[in-house]
Amino acid sequence: MTVRTDGIIIREQTTGEQDRLVTVLTREKGLIKAFVNGGRNPKNKNVSATDLLCYSHFTIEKTKRDVYVIREATAKQVFFELREDITNLSLAQYFAELAGDLAPKEEKSDELLSVILNSLHFLCTKKKSDLLIKAVTELRLASLAGFMPDIVACNGCGEYEKEFMYFNTGNGSLYCEDCNKNAYADRVSSGILSALRHICLSAPGKIYSFSLSEENLLYLCTLTENYVKSVTYKQYKTLDFYKTMKNL
Repeated sequence: MTVRTDGIIIREQTTGEQDRLVTVLTREKGLIKAFVNGGRNPKNKNVSATDLLCYSHFTIEKTKRDVYVIREATAKQVFFELREDITNLSLAQYFAELAGDLAPKEEKSDELLSVILNSLHFLCTKKKSDLLIKAVTELRLASLAGFMPDIVACNGCGEYEKEFMYFNTGNGSLYCEDCNKNAYADRVSSGILSALRHICLSAPGKIYSFSLSEENLLYLCTLTENYVKSVTYKQYKTLDFYKTMKNL
């Protein structure tokens, strides 16, 4: 079987003396682990198009042993600008890790891939705050993976919105002040709640289209980060490095 699809390299490791094993987030088949034969040889025509964070068009063959092998790869976007900013590069690598944990295998992943590509584009162009990009990527990926938080109304009484509501990052539930007495949730202003709802519920092309103060963006990032950790049960070294570089 041969698969022809666009995708981005989100993970790589060496195997043997010359080969590499890469994880590709593809539009048509979700996550695919595939070998790049001779992938460590600079003369190999597929080397540059199978580098980490490279978005390429792939011809991938599934062998009789049910092993995927990349036969051809043509780079479409390499995100050179990320290599010039170690902070943004570490954030991009964190996004790649998240995709590896949240994206499905052998299933269509068009929108999830688009979130990663758009986030990397905004990191390169710096037209959006990296904090905004981080919050959007974390929460939208989790939502697309089937972990959308229940933030439409209070989980206890159905109240839609008050001046302050409470978001529980452990279970993704929203509470009003009265119902939060035993929920141990974090208080969120109406602006932050609107941002959470916007990221989860707006059309794909509009998820980055909101604004918050720097202080509120930092708080939003804390919420989305803690929620993603509760979903994946994982600590991310790439995230820790990014926060170190940002002095967060």
